[in-house]
Amino acid sequence: MMGAATVLLVVIVAAIWVAQSHSEYIEYNTTQRIVNGQINVHLVPHSHDDVGWLKTVDQYYVGANNSIRGACVQNVLDSVISALLEDKNRKFIYVEMAFFQRWWRQQSKAKKIKVKELVDSGQLEFINGGMCMHDEATPHYIDLIDQTTLGHQFIKDEFSKTPRVGWQIDPFGHSAVQAYLLGAELGFDSLFFARIDYQDRAKRLKEKMLEVIWQGSRSLGSSSQIFTGIFPRHYDPPDGFTFEINDVSPPIQDDIELFDYNVQERVNDFVAAAIYQANVTRTNHIMWAMGTDFRYQYADSWFRQMDKFIHYVNQDGRVNALYSTPSIYTDSKYAANEQWPLKVDDFFPYADKPNAYWTGYFTSRPALKGYVRVMSGYYQAARQLEFFKGRNASRPNTNLLAEALAIAQHHDAVSGTERQHVAADYALRLSLGYKEAEVVVASALAFLVNQKLSSQQVKPVTDLQQAMHSGHRISFLLSSTQYKLLSFIRSYVEQWKKLGQYNNVSTTDISVKDSAGNEVESQILPLSNATSILRKYYVKAYLGKSPGSEPKYWLAFPVSVPPLGFSTYIVSKPRQTGNRSTISKVHKSERSTNTSIEVGQGNLKLLYSADERKLTHYVNSRNLASGAYVFRPNGSFPIRSDRQESFAVLSGPVLDEVHQQLNPWISQITRIFKGKEHAEVEFTVGPIPVDDNIGKELITQFTTSMKTNKTFYTDSNGRDFIKRIRDFRTDWDLQVNQPIAGNYYPVNLGIYVQDSNTELSVLVDRSVGVSSLVDGQVELMLHRRLIHDDTRGVGEALNETVCIAGSCEGLTIQGKLYLKIDPIGEGAKWRRTVGQELYSPLLLAFTEQDGDNLSNFQSSTFSGIDSSYSFPNNTALLTLQELYSGKILLRLAHLYEIEEDKDYSAMASVELLKLFPNKKIRKVTEMSLSANQERAEMEKKRLAWKVEGSTKETKVVRGGPVDPEKLVVELAPMEIRTFFIEFASLQTVPEAENQAAT
Repeated sequence: MMGAATVLLVVIVAAIWVAQSHSEYIEYNTTQRIVNGQINVHLVPHSHDDVGWLKTVDQYYVGANNSIRGACVQNVLDSVISALLEDKNRKFIYVEMAFFQRWWRQQSKAKKIKVKELVDSGQLEFINGGMCMHDEATPHYIDLIDQTTLGHQFIKDEFSKTPRVGWQIDPFGHSAVQAYLLGAELGFDSLFFARIDYQDRAKRLKEKMLEVIWQGSRSLGSSSQIFTGIFPRHYDPPDGFTFEINDVSPPIQDDIELFDYNVQERVNDFVAAAIYQANVTRTNHIMWAMGTDFRYQYADSWFRQMDKFIHYVNQDGRVNALYSTPSIYTDSKYAANEQWPLKVDDFFPYADKPNAYWTGYFTSRPALKGYVRVMSGYYQAARQLEFFKGRNASRPNTNLLAEALAIAQHHDAVSGTERQHVAADYALRLSLGYKEAEVVVASALAFLVNQKLSSQQVKPVTDLQQAMHSGHRISFLLSSTQYKLLSFIRSYVEQWKKLGQYNNVSTTDISVKDSAGNEVESQILPLSNATSILRKYYVKAYLGKSPGSEPKYWLAFPVSVPPLGFSTYIVSKPRQTGNRSTISKVHKSERSTNTSIEVGQGNLKLLYSADERKLTHYVNSRNLASGAYVFRPNGSFPIRSDRQESFAVLSGPVLDEVHQQLNPWISQITRIFKGKEHAEVEFTVGPIPVDDNIGKELITQFTTSMKTNKTFYTDSNGRDFIKRIRDFRTDWDLQVNQPIAGNYYPVNLGIYVQDSNTELSVLVDRSVGVSSLVDGQVELMLHRRLIHDDTRGVGEALNETVCIAGSCEGLTIQGKLYLKIDPIGEGAKWRRTVGQELYSPLLLAFTEQDGDNLSNFQSSTFSGIDSSYSFPNNTALLTLQELYSGKILLRLAHLYEIEEDKDYSAMASVELLKLFPNKKIRKVTEMSLSANQERAEMEKKRLAWKVEGSTKETKVVRGGPVDPEKLVVELAPMEIRTFFIEFASLQTVPEAENQAAT
């Protein structure tokens, strides 16, 4: 009967069209309606606007450099707003606030009023709402939170709206952290994306499993799940329904006086496409993403056709079409009361066809990845200092760095998938942001230090120079739970230049004292040849001249820094003999067939073969574990030296070093610090040679005798660890086409393997690709230089070079890995503790004082928390920021998962009264993760989805409400809680006796 009715309707409509004798104005009926019992096609107009890719973010916005691509986001927004104002039924979603914010600032008051009316009516809806559509493989979770918060705060401030839906349509794989943290914890009701593995998609299409309930966190379970929709093919419409000016899809031609009248033909096409998608989708609601990259530059060309399709398709009656948004679509899905499949873990790695795994970008542009990570840690410290001094209403402030970091999280930014000139633009923005933040940091540190010195006969500190890149040198004694600020006082700097005259002696004219005047054991170590050569070349390449002076040594000494504070150390010419830094002893071994070289002074010993000059054993007298590693570009071609390269061991009271030059373009330094039970490996790789016309990807491998049963564990954006099994996928039977690339995963914290007795952990200082292709072995990709494009859109080979006077060589990078072997069950403490230290290393600042002033310099140590309080070891302070409203944005995080550690995978408590000991807290309000709505209101609105075959899960435990009197924040495993703190008054920083840490 339905078929007969449909045919009859078509005949009648066709007769009406033919009966028209002349063309006339047609009023298209685009009224939104849901029809029960019919397929409802939700047309979602959108433009995917990359915040940089082939062109820079500003070039995309203004439409510059169109020889690369004719894209102008300014035109998109101008055109869309005009089109929406023509018909109240039209809708549009917008995602990237980096672009919208630029556009918004340029609009008149009258235009802003009209746009706000569009937002209030639901015609224009902000989806996702971060500054960019961030990558999901290569950013750290703190950067993801920050960039999303920046966008959400803009939307809240200007429009009083809170985005409801995640829209990650283009990232090349999807992380568990995206689902629960950057989804459910934001208050999102749903999440949509396009890119999943082609084998996974094929199975989901067949089994109607494109839409699922995704539980990304093992610890938070159903309390942080999200409805997730995967597009049937990509984030564009079905074939034949794209309508940019130059698109080839046939438009509806409904003027009977013109040739090619095709209304019924196009309606049939629409119905056929809708039925096809409905056959792979649950419920009678389907979504068409009506747009793709940089569309709607002439929005009428899209809306004119959609108006016609809605009008004629609904007259036809076989399916129902409507203007919609992902929010409306989500509500329709929820109303259907359907049960949905459950998804856990993540969607990595991603392949779009056989032999095409998108796993190289986990490492691409390692220098930019490292720079983003360094700037991120610096930004956290900078805004904490901004809090202690008080935020400037005008510049300088940390805003520029915040915005640069935000767009750097874009899925074609830190991912390394952009063109070279775009990568340079991201780096320049970070540099400019750092330059301004550096002023803020110097001013705040001077303010704090001078407050401590106000009662002493000492000149005020005015010139605090910073050396953020040196933080790793002395960060090994830090607590992992808070960011640390370190102030150095430097005197007699010229003495550093004289160290070159000393050779194989135990002391020199440098002394280190703490702020109480106590001698601190210290050690002078020579810079490696690789570092010295790299510095000379890059200074000349980027500044146009050779460096004026050449540092030859670096100084290492242990430090103690209070939480949320700083300590002062004095480096000077010693007044007494004997109180001098120790020059490292150098041991150069001759090749021998019988000798082993032992390095390390404590429980940890590294044994090197004197013959092969490589690490053969890792021995910890506490647990007797062992292992070894070699450098390899892949599993088949080990790097071999054409000649005997250098090998030297340096020892001293603070640390031991092993310097190895593996070949002319690979060197490494392995360090063991006194009292530590892990090894630090600093590698220098490059320039990778391509004179053989072959691109190369440099891999390092750590090999043990552990029986790991194909299993390894990698982190999700530096947060949860996910179990991986070689050549296996949880959701489908994997057809193995690429046994190497198909087993690579991204890490931002690290990777570990384990057997019944032992854990081997390797931590990283930036995003890299990792795998375990052989039992007991871990490998990490450190650097890539390629000479061919992979035909995935960028149109440029990944061949980073540095040039002097027109002569170019490949990019050289330096980075660090951290290695530890533990008894089974004990590795998590080290991974979480050191991982937090690596993300937020010491911030170093220096100032010079003359000798007389230095002699009067007394204790200068500062801590922002109560001196009697110990911050819980399983928690971290993620955010401490003063907002322009005067409120304080505070985020606290639990660092452990459930059952990850026998001691620390437990509820933790943070006492706010001890965190702010000298301020009167007037009000504490718990907020969503991005601080754009109260948490209680968010939870009331949360949709309760039904899951197929769900069984009763173990009760998820979360921290309870904050008592307004006790002000104690509870944190369950993997929980992050966000608060607005309001003080009764903003007081200045108290005197030293009230602030000193024990």
